Amino acid sequence: MTWSAEKRAQLLKKFGGGTGGDLHDPKGRRIAEKIFSEGGRRPAPYAGIPTLLDAPLIPFDGGADISTLDVALYGVPMDLGVTNRNGSRFGPRALRAIERVGPYNDALECAPLHEMVVADIGDVPMQSRFDLTQSHADIEGFVSKIVAQDVIPLAVGGDHSISHPILKAVAKNGPVGMIHIDAHCDTGGSYEGEKFHHGGPFRNAVLEGVLDPERTIQIGIRGAAKYIWEFSEMSGMTVIEAARITDANLPDIIAKAREVIGDGPTYFSFDIDSLDPAYAPGTGTPEVGGLTTREAFKLIRGMKGANLVGGDVVEVAPAYDPTTNTAQNGAQMLFEILSLMQFSPSITSK
Repeated sequence: MTWSAEKRAQLLKKFGGGTGGDLHDPKGRRIAEKIFSEGGRRPAPYAGIPTLLDAPLIPFDGGADISTLDVALYGVPMDLGVTNRNGSRFGPRALRAIERVGPYNDALECAPLHEMVVADIGDVPMQSRFDLTQSHADIEGFVSKIVAQDVIPLAVGGDHSISHPILKAVAKNGPVGMIHIDAHCDTGGSYEGEKFHHGGPFRNAVLEGVLDPERTIQIGIRGAAKYIWEFSEMSGMTVIEAARITDANLPDIIAKAREVIGDGPTYFSFDIDSLDPAYAPGTGTPEVGGLTTREAFKLIRGMKGANLVGGDVVEVAPAYDPTTNTAQNGAQMLFEILSLMQFSPSITSK
């Protein structure tokens, strides 16, 4: 059949007077009705006060009632634990400046900011910009107050050392499992008298009884520091090196991850250096040979239905990110994890 005046007339009748929010497909209409108002209006992504994923801003000082939230987005502007170049303390600000991520997740067919109750609650208030131990205590205390109100915490770092105090807060009732996407295992020992650096949070978490190593999978691992990560495998963690990841075996890796974490409470930690520096140069410890953004998407989206109780995106250092690609990709991965949380039993049971 060929294009005709009759076909054009039919399209004009159906679409000629419609707005961007007037959709005929039921799946699309379900989302459009939540996002658009007055048929063709929706908030401008570049206007207003910048927040994480353009979520509503509800400042939280630890005492306010946020119990109506499903997920609390928050920043952790601290990088006192870095072993290479610093700057990830500016990560939360960089991700807030990304003006367009979502609101629809085309793969998971959801609009998490419109189908859950989500807010950016601000940053962890640090008592000292110099004291790593005090900063970790501040993080644990802040997140404990989120968890106490039955709200799932989703953080933006900051360096990866922040995951340890967050896990201590999330796992008050027993150790959790973890999906960990990263270039590095982060299970190293003490360096120069400091064991709470960003290269060792998950060793510390296991030894403190808040992370179950046998329910932990680490994906994307590579680089010259491999020789110091024996703790991962000796403790029972499953380690998937980046060199073993191909399009063909991604379904098998996803299936393995689902097997490892099972149905129990699980934390999701995404280090931006898991991506190849071609996609994420703005980070403290870049490692060539990493994941593509498409591979990361598939891995994250494959965890739909996992029992997520918390998560983080860490190590975005905007000083090394001249094109803002790293922050863009960090914000996108944050959105993907938030989308997963919509399907978590921890949310659906509320």
